[in-house]
Amino acid sequence: MKRPNPVLWLWYAFGGRLPDRYREWVLHDITCRTWVVRHVLRGLVQTSPVYLLLLLPGPLDIRLLACLLGLLVGLMYYVSFIMDTTEQRLVRHGYSRGTGIATRKAAHAEEDAARQALYNARYRHSG
Repeated sequence: MKRPNPVLWLWYAFGGRLPDRYREWVLHDITCRTWVVRHVLRGLVQTSPVYLLLLLPGPLDIRLLACLLGLLVGLMYYVSFIMDTTEQRLVRHGYSRGTGIATRKAAHAEEDAARQALYNARYRHSG
């Protein structure tokens, strides 16, 4: 699996489409065990221009709080739309919509079945 170089990764983090040779890596990025952490890191990179607020004149505490608020609001929206954003990223790289969800679901099918069986045994018993 070919990984993008740092410049291409920045392009990808800001929503750009990578060349087809990175298609498999994009699917891995969206469906691996740490996909949420990767998504949040991309969000932090996307919201990094908010640090330019530190260059504005004014009291340092107000500038720091403005940066913090900007980052928190940006991350809130980024995490709120995590499923749509990741699916759209896969569609942009040639996968059909729903591929990410289906891949993650298939990877955890046994765990989900065991969890559902435990739930059923605990809360759905007849009595």
